[in-house]
Amino acid sequence: MSTPLPPSRLSGLFRRKSLTDILHNPPADAEGHGPGESGGLARHLTVRDLTALGIAAVIGAGIFSTIGNASHDGGPAVSLLFVFTAIACAFSALCYAQFAATIPVSGSAYTYAYASFGELAAWIIGWALIMEYAVGNIVVAISWSDYFTGLLDGIGVHIPSYLTMGMQSAHKHYNEVLALMQAGKPLAEASPAQLAGYQTWTSAPELFGGLRLVVDLPAGLITLLITAIVYIGIKESKNASNLLVLLKLIVVATVIGVGAFYVQPGNWTPFAPNGVGGVLKGVSAVFFAYIGFDAISTTAEECKNPQRDLPRAMIYALIICTVLYVIITLVLTGMVSYKELGVGDPLAFVFQKVGLNWLAGVVAVSAVFAMASVLLVFQIGQPRIWMTMSRDGLLPPVFAKVHPKFHTPSFSTIVTGFFVGVPALLLNMDLVIDLTSIGTLFAFALVCGGILIIDPHGQSEARFKVPYINGQFLVPLVMLLGLGLLFVYNQEGLQAFGSAVRGDGGYEEFRHYIPMLVFIGFCLGLAWLSFRKRLSLLPTLGLLTNLYLMTQLGINNWLLFFGWLVLGLVLYFNYGYKHSRLGLKKVAVSR
Repeated sequence: MSTPLPPSRLSGLFRRKSLTDILHNPPADAEGHGPGESGGLARHLTVRDLTALGIAAVIGAGIFSTIGNASHDGGPAVSLLFVFTAIACAFSALCYAQFAATIPVSGSAYTYAYASFGELAAWIIGWALIMEYAVGNIVVAISWSDYFTGLLDGIGVHIPSYLTMGMQSAHKHYNEVLALMQAGKPLAEASPAQLAGYQTWTSAPELFGGLRLVVDLPAGLITLLITAIVYIGIKESKNASNLLVLLKLIVVATVIGVGAFYVQPGNWTPFAPNGVGGVLKGVSAVFFAYIGFDAISTTAEECKNPQRDLPRAMIYALIICTVLYVIITLVLTGMVSYKELGVGDPLAFVFQKVGLNWLAGVVAVSAVFAMASVLLVFQIGQPRIWMTMSRDGLLPPVFAKVHPKFHTPSFSTIVTGFFVGVPALLLNMDLVIDLTSIGTLFAFALVCGGILIIDPHGQSEARFKVPYINGQFLVPLVMLLGLGLLFVYNQEGLQAFGSAVRGDGGYEEFRHYIPMLVFIGFCLGLAWLSFRKRLSLLPTLGLLTNLYLMTQLGINNWLLFFGWLVLGLVLYFNYGYKHSRLGLKKVAVSR
């Protein structure tokens, strides 16, 4: 018998961790202990606690901040976009739940990808999760700053504007106003945001070379405070979390109840003032509002019955939050014109607009605590992802270092603090919202695709599995139905797409439709594969909807995302591939 050849470098990229390897790996939150051993996590979370955790993570910056920008772009019709996005998230939630039931350990989508797609995909999804947790927290910190400074202004404490605005925003608006003045146009043509940025930049102390001292100090300080709390190991107990969620729901219910009396139905006309394109422009902001429900999956080791409770909690949290988002959107766009909602604190703004300053103050106070709790949840989550990757050998061992006194991933926590805090000081919110959304959608798509790999026909023995519906004919039928709806409701978009593909507007216009062309090709391939392999319908729809939402985020965001992935791949091939514990184990076995 001939001696077998060693595995090629390419085959090593797709090496998968077996379920046995994963279950015997130390959990990310206990140093050197397996599940159930001394020092492991206690299983005390029930479906109520998990649902509360989901709501705590979701009702944060989305409902208090980004919902305003989405409504500004799409008008009242954005309420329907919340429903569509919730359906896409529901498909992903079912897939997350099956993985959690099959692999009830820490690591979330990173660990799931390692078991289904292999090491390279696991690295990519772990790298992309940085966008969900760390980059997402940049948005939360900036939004927290908006509400905090608004709260201080309400009680007569005024912080200089150059200490409450990111340098990127101020410099951008300064240049815009400067261009307006050089063109001989009056300042009245500048938007309030542009004027605020211009005044902030010109009033800020000059450092050197024309650079001004413009930083969002509150955003940086809250990040520092939360990082310090996470570092010393203080965690919210389930009772505190439940109480916090109750407080949030009371405030949201009050906003809806009082705001309903100030709704003017005329503001809902036109329902979609900027058409379907305007509604879809809010995809990144609307999807950002849902980011966090998947954080429930990271608590699999702490659930009393993960196979039963995790799927229920994810669906309950999605339903509750979707209902609240739809009602809140209708109330906001009914109280004031959608044109006025492009602000950082829309809930407080609308009540100030109708003269209810006391309620605006209540909203501001509750938003400060609500978003601080979200910041805390994700600031805990990111170091755990890095710790899990480090224990697999894909990151240096220092990322898995646990503080001897506080029993927290000390180095990873500090790095996360810098990763969030410095951009929060300097950047604006639009860029990081889009990056967070595309990274999270990519993770969701891989989780749905992972189910199609490990259980394409719903034959898993896990206590919970995605219900199997034969997609042989339904997948192509759904695609045809979607195409028909586009012809009926989005003729303008189809005409623009056709014009771009024909090259009428040159490459500059065509490049914006490249993600859509790739998506169409992927749809055709998946339809053929579903017909031949009888793939499960729900994971397939989850994969398609997440990828479709990604196409709506713009080519510039895709380029930034690919740039981020390239940076991650450089790190992987220079370190992770060589130090992978799974790879070293297989090399040892082959010898």
